[in-house]
Amino acid sequence: ELIKWTMKKLTNGTVCSLQGEPVYPLLSKDGDIIIGGIFPFHRTWEITEASYMVKPSPLNCTSLDVRALQFSQSLIFAIEEINNSSSLLPGVSLGYKIYDTCTSAAKAVRMAMALVNGNENSTLNEQCTKSAQVQAIIGETSSSASTAIAKSVGPLSFPVISPYSTCECLSDKRKYPSFLRTVPSDYYQSRALAEMVKQFGWTWVGAIRRDDDYGNNGMAAFTKAAEQLGVCLEYSLPFIRTYSQEKVLRIIQQIKSSTSRVIVAFVTYWDLEILLNVFYEHNITGYQWVGTESWISDSTVARLDKHKILQGAIGLAIPDTTCKYSVHNELKHTTVCTGQEKLSEIENEFTDLSLLPIFCNVYKGVYAVAHTLHNLLGCTQTCPAKKQPDPLTVSVYINIDLQLNSFTALAQLFYFDKNGDPVAKYEIINWKTIEDQHEFVTVGLYDSSFPAQNQLIMKMGSIVWYGSHNLCLPVSVCSESCPPGTRKAVQKGKPICCFDCIPCAEGEISNMTDSIKCEQCYQDYWSNQHKTECVKKETEFLSFEETMGILLTAVSIIGAFMTIIIAIIFFRHKNTPIVKANNSELSFLLLFSLALCFLCSLTFIGRPSEWSCVLRHTAFGITFVLCISCVLGKTIVVLMAFRATLPGSNVMKWFGPPQQRLSVLAFTLIQVLICVLWLTTSPPFPFKNLKHYKEKIILECQLGSAVGFWAVLGYIGLLALLCFVLAFLARKLPDKFNEAKFITFSMLIFCAVWITFIPAYVSSPGKFTVAVEIFAILASSFGLLFCIFLPKCYIIIMKPEMNTKKQIMGKVK
Repeated sequence: ELIKWTMKKLTNGTVCSLQGEPVYPLLSKDGDIIIGGIFPFHRTWEITEASYMVKPSPLNCTSLDVRALQFSQSLIFAIEEINNSSSLLPGVSLGYKIYDTCTSAAKAVRMAMALVNGNENSTLNEQCTKSAQVQAIIGETSSSASTAIAKSVGPLSFPVISPYSTCECLSDKRKYPSFLRTVPSDYYQSRALAEMVKQFGWTWVGAIRRDDDYGNNGMAAFTKAAEQLGVCLEYSLPFIRTYSQEKVLRIIQQIKSSTSRVIVAFVTYWDLEILLNVFYEHNITGYQWVGTESWISDSTVARLDKHKILQGAIGLAIPDTTCKYSVHNELKHTTVCTGQEKLSEIENEFTDLSLLPIFCNVYKGVYAVAHTLHNLLGCTQTCPAKKQPDPLTVSVYINIDLQLNSFTALAQLFYFDKNGDPVAKYEIINWKTIEDQHEFVTVGLYDSSFPAQNQLIMKMGSIVWYGSHNLCLPVSVCSESCPPGTRKAVQKGKPICCFDCIPCAEGEISNMTDSIKCEQCYQDYWSNQHKTECVKKETEFLSFEETMGILLTAVSIIGAFMTIIIAIIFFRHKNTPIVKANNSELSFLLLFSLALCFLCSLTFIGRPSEWSCVLRHTAFGITFVLCISCVLGKTIVVLMAFRATLPGSNVMKWFGPPQQRLSVLAFTLIQVLICVLWLTTSPPFPFKNLKHYKEKIILECQLGSAVGFWAVLGYIGLLALLCFVLAFLARKLPDKFNEAKFITFSMLIFCAVWITFIPAYVSSPGKFTVAVEIFAILASSFGLLFCIFLPKCYIIIMKPEMNTKKQIMGKVK
């Protein structure tokens, strides 16, 4: 019922009264078009307890802030300059109404509503709604206050232009469609700070943030950007000057217990006034401070830092601006300055121009409104009679017009982007102490309009860090950098900046500092000793140049040479009984095959190739079969010779020289056929063995068909076994010189060598596999050579008297 009654009264227009005490501007001037200003002329107010029984009294503001006065003077100066201009809004006078917010967001909203609706009580029968009092509002400087104002007057489409509210949240056009600003968003400042910290190599930092929209949103943006760049925050502590002593002590204890040596301070100069005193009381020094635009170039903060806690501080500041001004003297009304004067030499708050770039932001905001009105009203030589455009039109037009068309203010080109923000440009300021005074020195630049890789430019050699004349870059890391050859492994339960350095595994490398993983080398490469680069794998094969290859080659040649010497001896004594009695034709063929056996071992030495892989196995298989066939033929001849001595036996006619040659040829052709089938179906081929050794490549001959290889060996073994059995049966035949005994010994050695060869061959790695095979060939060849021919040579050379037919037949007693 109350709501219905209220709506009825409002509809009838019979009652319209201002709630609360009327508020009046601190500074004002009439004009055709009024521009509003909202600034915090006072830092705080007297705190009174609310009893909720009586109406609260108005805020009693205290602690005058000269900066807000300078903000307001910048607004007045810009308006007076425009009123005196013949090119901008000709024929139109601008006025202003400037209110004090007393740093209260609630009061800031009330001042904004006063600018929108006025402060007078309406008389009876007047409408409660009327035309706007101002066309735009310049202010506030606090992000929290600007957020409150933008939310309040945004639905009324009033343009609000802030010179100092940097919170990224205010760029959201859906929430704040009529809000603009002449200071860059903290989105860019946060990214610039993160990039700067990363470039200095600080991956482990602490942070203090103002506990409001400015500090919380700014630090959130910094944290996000820092994480993307691999920078971690050890702590992020909220602070505001109204915190209790207990809260402040908790903050101090956390900072003392930290290991990071860099503090990123997203605070205002009001907060630093308290923090510097607390840090000095608790003897907290030795930290490298990184600051934001709110205090890094503030001379008031420099004066407060009496104990040099902020010495060497570095941070981002709004670029400096040059101004021309006029002053009064006693003799003349106005004197134009020469431009050589330095107001910075006059030490007082009223002449402090350290924040001149911020004051110029107020100036730019007024000019943005003026250029919009000028274009909106269609001013040429004079403006039309319509002097009060609708604020909605102004708000829409200022958003569109100043995105498409820029204007020049203070010799700088200015325009808004689609979010109502200007281009982000910052100077990088470094605090240097000269004669016990802090000086702000520009050591770099950040410009968001540049390409990404060139946005941050710094002169590293010009920076002075914490400590007197300290040119050494401070170190602030949770873990020391991992050198090449290692990778980072994050410590459990800690941020990614806290890690252990794990050496890369075999075959993996990392060739840069702080690698997050080790790269696997390509197949033919392996990691070097330090795991910093991949090097070509060492290739292993039995070479003629190495000791083992040289020894085996020498033994092979010696064996072949000895075989030739024995053949010469046999040839020179071919007519002696001992040579004739042992089938000289098969003996010479056996010696020839043994020489080939010795020489075929050389094909196993050297880098494997297609021809060597094919030749080594086939030559080995055929020559050994030829050798064993000769031995087998000699064994059969011995057996047949003694059987032929029996009465009525005519067996030798079936095993004469032609049959012996034919049997050797037949046995050898079978091996040739096996080799042909092997080479036709799946021949041996050169192969890189990468599995046996990880750090080197074994060059070997792959068998191709394992069945073919074992068929060759099996056939040799079958013939050797048959020869051994026959020789064993003939070992006791009556004869003074029974060759069957020596054949038995030779076959025994041959079989023993090759039976031992099989497990050794399978288990030997790399080039030792080839060495085992060569050793088996040489051992078995020497066994045959020594057992069969050495006794005969001994008789021929050393005991020629025994080389007679009677001695051979055993008829000499």
